[in-house]
Amino acid sequence: MQTILGAGGGAGIEITRELSKYTEEIRVVSRNPKKVNVNDQLMKADLTDPRQLDDAVKGSEIVYVTIGFPYRTKVWRELWPKFMKNLISSCSNYKTKIVFIDNVYMYDPKFLSDMTEETPINPISEKGKVRAEIATMLIDAVEKNKVNALIARAPDFYGPGFVNTLFYQTVNLNLLKNKSPQWPGNLDVIHNYIYSKDIGKAVAMLGNTPDAYNQVWHLPTTDKKLTNRQWIELIMDAMNKHKKIQTLPDWMMSVLGIFIPILKELKEVGYQIRRDYFFNSNKFNKRFNYTPISPEVGIREMVK
Repeated sequence: MQTILGAGGGAGIEITRELSKYTEEIRVVSRNPKKVNVNDQLMKADLTDPRQLDDAVKGSEIVYVTIGFPYRTKVWRELWPKFMKNLISSCSNYKTKIVFIDNVYMYDPKFLSDMTEETPINPISEKGKVRAEIATMLIDAVEKNKVNALIARAPDFYGPGFVNTLFYQTVNLNLLKNKSPQWPGNLDVIHNYIYSKDIGKAVAMLGNTPDAYNQVWHLPTTDKKLTNRQWIELIMDAMNKHKKIQTLPDWMMSVLGIFIPILKELKEVGYQIRRDYFFNSNKFNKRFNYTPISPEVGIREMVK
């Protein structure tokens, strides 16, 4: 049995689909679970409740943590540490392995231009401090032999089904309405993104590779060093809609945040879109002989 906790999001759906290549015993757990594969077993649960989380873990060889609590700092501070403590406890009891999908918020901003699995942990945002705390909790549990776990980190996502991303909210949606795309950061700094299907394939591979556990992995991401402007131009090319790109000053982000909540919450991690941001996945690519999808193909698939 392999179980996806918080399976309703874009990453959870892709991982669930790919896991069908490894097992027919897949449990999909969320508040409103839906089948991705024909044989998926659905379990409705509130994963903030320790008992319901324990029931979701019970009988699982591996759990994949793709849960996404509401993107608000107060909510993260309240829910993430409790969830991680309960997860470690249940997985320890049932000898269940953990595959934890993580982001890069905990990394020292000075090293954003070439992030690796060894990049120093030194968050400057409140959300980053929460991510650092829960990653440390999991690593400590591994070092004390309480659980077998791996951390699979990813940069910003793009791809079919990812509609709560900055890309979709400020670029795709505007172009669909025949408006100019908007960008709240520096257009001419490097930024790389991970394609949704690469997430699914890579996480399923890691979870089903015994010697991949008890370490951190960067999920496979293009090594092309495109700027934000070039990414947006790829989207405009794919949609055949060429508009002038509008840049959003900080004060405008606050105003638009009333209507686009992700902009309001992104302010504290806005440094990530104002400087070069390159996510290095050489460790994974070499270990699995993996070539991530190219931005040109990924963007075309997303738009289609």
